[in-house]
Amino acid sequence: MKTLRDAKIGETVRVVKLSGQGAVKRRIMDMGITKNVEIYIRKVAPLGDPIEVTVRGYELSLRKADAEIIEIE
Repeated sequence: MKTLRDAKIGETVRVVKLSGQGAVKRRIMDMGITKNVEIYIRKVAPLGDPIEVTVRGYELSLRKADAEIIEIE
């Protein structure tokens, strides 16, 4: 399954599943990233960490470790 970390700049993707556990999964859900939400990939830092995305009309930066648990299509 493809994760948010694999997405390219300028791509719009849809969340299929959050595969994390406990507090990490809860924190990502609290940021507005839930199943079936669309995410636009705005920028990726030169070394790949963090990833800047647009979710539900606001901008958000995610660490690579967090992006790996967000499965997309």
